[in-house]
Amino acid sequence: MKLQLALDLVDCQGAKAILSEVHDLIDIVEIGTPFLLKEGVRAITEIKSAYPSLEVLADVKIMDGGDYEARLVYNAGADIVTVLGAAASVTIQNVVKAARACRKQVLVDMIAVEPIEQRVMQIDQFDVDYICVHTGTDVQAQGKGPLDELQCVSAIVRNARIAVAGGINQETLPPILSYRPEIVIVGGAITAKADKRQAVLAIKEVMA
Repeated sequence: MKLQLALDLVDCQGAKAILSEVHDLIDIVEIGTPFLLKEGVRAITEIKSAYPSLEVLADVKIMDGGDYEARLVYNAGADIVTVLGAAASVTIQNVVKAARACRKQVLVDMIAVEPIEQRVMQIDQFDVDYICVHTGTDVQAQGKGPLDELQCVSAIVRNARIAVAGGINQETLPPILSYRPEIVIVGGAITAKADKRQAVLAIKEVMA
């Protein structure tokens, strides 16, 4: 089980400052969508160059132009790219083709896909590496989390590995772990804390 740190509301300097505290404790660093919008793909290159031992996930949320956009991000240094589960099947398949050509990985983000069951069954046949159950920030503000969808997806997926994201913290993590996701994605529960290293250690203790 891997711990992915989501870096969203930062710039390159802020991201490096956080990683200087916790890089040895995490497995994957996520260059989040707001981070990418602010800094562009150069953020991927900078973070990968600074921390080459970390896997870098670029949360580009590809919706179209699967091959071109995936290669653009892989060439910038990303190890994993995200494509939306709501994208056309051919787009997801084109991202997978680009990933295999570049010897990289694909995560399909199921954010806002309803109903989720049938689409997960389809995507699980596309040779993707990860399917991510993801409760978006705006939906979290309504008091919702990823647990119910995680339970559903865990019962369906046979080929891909499962990732989970959406307001995960020390308190909400234990029931999530019972479904044994491959990747646990944590953002604000670490980045918003004054002592970020201690926050990661607390999460890791629960994961262990």
